Amino acid sequence: MTPNIPENPRNRNQNKRGRKRHFNEAIFEERFRTIERVFAWEDKFRRLLLRFERISDVHYAFKTLAYTLINLRHSCQS
Repeated sequence: MTPNIPENPRNRNQNKRGRKRHFNEAIFEERFRTIERVFAWEDKFRRLLLRFERISDVHYAFKTLAYTLINLRHSCQS
């Protein structure tokens, strides 16, 4: 996996020294939409949104259950 992050010029007059970073706008847009969509699906589960669990294993188990329900919902629609 290679990082694909846009360069932030921060009001620079000159370019940064060193190697140019790889950035592909199409890949960035697709990954951003995918990740934001997953977070939106996850936000539908209130228990995950507010994180009531103090034990991280229980929180992880609820997250796994939520992702299982999301995948099941999408596979049944097809």
